Amino acid sequence: MSEPKALIRPDRGEDAIAIHLVNKDGFEAFAKGLTAGQRASLAAQKFEGGGYQTAIVPDGDSWFAVGGVANPESLSSWCLAKLAEELPEGTYRLATGDPGPAMFGWVTGQYRFARYKSEDKAQGPRVLLTGQVGQIEPALAEAEAECLLRDLVNAPPEDMGPAAIEAECERLAKAHKAELTVVRGDALEQDYPMIHAVGRAAARHHAPRLMHLVWGDAAHPVLAVVGKGVCFDSGGLNIKPGAGMRLMKKDMGGAAHALALAGLVMGARLKVRLHLLIPAVENAISGGAFRPGDILRSRKGLTVEIDNTDAEGRLILGDALTRASEENPDLIVDFATLTGAARVALGPDLPALFARNDETAEAFLAAGKAHDDAAWRLPLPEAYREYLASDVADMANSASNPFAGASVAGLFLDRFVGEGIDWVHYDTFAWSPAPKPGRARGGRGLGLRGAWHAIRARYA
Repeated sequence: MSEPKALIRPDRGEDAIAIHLVNKDGFEAFAKGLTAGQRASLAAQKFEGGGYQTAIVPDGDSWFAVGGVANPESLSSWCLAKLAEELPEGTYRLATGDPGPAMFGWVTGQYRFARYKSEDKAQGPRVLLTGQVGQIEPALAEAEAECLLRDLVNAPPEDMGPAAIEAECERLAKAHKAELTVVRGDALEQDYPMIHAVGRAAARHHAPRLMHLVWGDAAHPVLAVVGKGVCFDSGGLNIKPGAGMRLMKKDMGGAAHALALAGLVMGARLKVRLHLLIPAVENAISGGAFRPGDILRSRKGLTVEIDNTDAEGRLILGDALTRASEENPDLIVDFATLTGAARVALGPDLPALFARNDETAEAFLAAGKAHDDAAWRLPLPEAYREYLASDVADMANSASNPFAGASVAGLFLDRFVGEGIDWVHYDTFAWSPAPKPGRARGGRGLGLRGAWHAIRARYA
């Protein structure tokens, strides 16, 4: 796709094609103001003002566009996305009103992942002009973060292994003058034993590591952002079936969310001391793979009996959350493509949100709802901690029964977050299984914008 910054510009009165927005209730009145030929053109295109309908209408020697929306007076993030996907290359402006939140979907509607296409037949950019000059930069920042996330998730696992995530952390650190530390090899085995154990079976060029980026004034409140970076998940010795393994390139979707969020935080220069922690591994199968029945010692000192090697994401997050807690943070936010149970409960479009603090949970949920990135809170019931009991270790990594899998995984992570620390956990899907306007099939942010707006409000 074109550079996002080129897709929205301040309106300085230059020539542009008009976009008229109409809904079904207002279509009849709108059509009365058109010529017979224009009405015939709309009828031929079966345009009636329905959601996401688009049409091109001749107007003398030129033409204008029409888009169907639910409410022309109150646009969502996605109201202009279908138009951005389908209109020809050119420059556009709304005939009346302002795009507001729909600027986001105008950009993401033009997203394409064509890096591996031998022929890219994408059309040129569709540029939107707006008088809301002050809203352009923040809207573009969010859209760029979303497009980065999608690029990371969509990349094939051979090209998006731990080293590639490290390179992305290096790029981010350089762009914002942050400090990056990478722990690998013997130091990783010593200090982050669960991260090392999960990733030790991978090929040398996909060796496990922990990235720790630090930015901001040390006098400001500490914000820790943690992302699960399982670059490919075979399931380990508890190997997944083929259908379950097919999309496991997206198992680093939590890391992609964390990187995108960290970029937003630093780009806005929020008054926080940011700690970004990304454990990056490939859960591979070889003679060095960790096994069911093994007992791992964690950075925190807790021992974990391995019941299932396919419950590996919580292991690497456990060590990373322990390290984050050592900074005495004001808030920890983590993202992980953690459980199939969350998808069974909530489907692909609604990430599960877990939090210790009710007020914090409400703030994140409200921010998500307000910015078309809703999440749904699931509980952390004390009674379910017993599901992780082990006869031979402090805890097991997988439940002894099939119930409440997302909550039980959250309870596992809770053991590694320091006592009294405010903590939010997103169990996200990071993927669109079917295309929707502004949301192409493939990698997708689910929880990113809600978390960003909640954090920005908290530290404004």
